[in-house]
Amino acid sequence: MEKIKNKDELEFAIFCIENVASYLGVSPRYVYDSITKQSNILNNYILPEYQALHTQSKDYIVEDIVDVMKENGVKV
Repeated sequence: MEKIKNKDELEFAIFCIENVASYLGVSPRYVYDSITKQSNILNNYILPEYQALHTQSKDYIVEDIVDVMKENGVKV
């Protein structure tokens, strides 16, 4: 399980939460709760894959995270 290690990872986590929320038409709080409380996607997927994910387009990142949320049983 990963933890946020630096400012870049924190900014990326916020970027992911805000853009997934916008894509789904829900609040950032809902997305945060979904990826931390309903599942552990933030620490088990987003942070460990930061090096690869942050080089992709916004659309790719958002769609990938939404897919991971669905695979983990998060209602989107």
